[in-house]
Amino acid sequence: MPDAVPVLLYHAVMEEPPAWIAEFTVTPAQFGAHLDAVAASGRTPVTVGTLVDALTGGGPLPPRPVVLTFDDGFADLPGPTAEALAGRSMPVTAYLTTGALTPGRTSLLPPAPMMTLSRAPLLEQYGMEVGAHTVTHPQLDTLPPAELDRELREAKTELEDVLGHEVTHLAYPHGYNSRAVRRAAAAAGYASAAAVRHALSSPADEAYRIARLIVRRTHTVADVEAWMDAGGGVPVAPFRDGLPTVGWRLYRRARAVVRGRQFAG
Repeated sequence: MPDAVPVLLYHAVMEEPPAWIAEFTVTPAQFGAHLDAVAASGRTPVTVGTLVDALTGGGPLPPRPVVLTFDDGFADLPGPTAEALAGRSMPVTAYLTTGALTPGRTSLLPPAPMMTLSRAPLLEQYGMEVGAHTVTHPQLDTLPPAELDRELREAKTELEDVLGHEVTHLAYPHGYNSRAVRRAAAAAGYASAAAVRHALSSPADEAYRIARLIVRRTHTVADVEAWMDAGGGVPVAPFRDGLPTVGWRLYRRARAVVRGRQFAG
């Protein structure tokens, strides 16, 4: 098993994104160039499920693996983005925010072009693995236990109803998690959960806190090439949360007591 595994986190792929998600959006041309850099690196794209099997001793990874993931479920995902990936035979894992994708329901995600939950089976037809990204996209580590459990279990059930099979992978909105959130994810029936951390994953990474590299619009092909070489100055998981992360979590929890549940973003 390799020393480091790049797990990339994408959101939207579009020309003119809403301002709130623009920082985490790449254009179709950028995206294609990123995929070409991944292909040229000699790494083998695998799903989160394949990575987790290896992390938990259930199966081997190919030499030089890489994992591509998508959060939320923007409108491009079951269309041009899926086609770009399928054209390069690249499997990915897509984490869907069910409340934002169901007509007539609400979520904490601001307005944006989104796919509908009914199209989730189409993602699988393109070769994608589908996971959950909660119902409303809250900061999970600030929620009371009952709300946390509902966000995790309802998203899982809603996806399973649409797909017709078990859904076992989760991504924490904006990566926000804690020991209690990780325990709740396991109790809800998930086999893994992806965080962010902007770090490389590794053979010693935690199945319920998989490190991902968050892709911003300012990241270049050179950045992707560096990540494929396990470089770019980013750390390798696992590692303990730093004091700034802990302090930010405490601040957000205090703010949630006053303001209620907050959008994770």
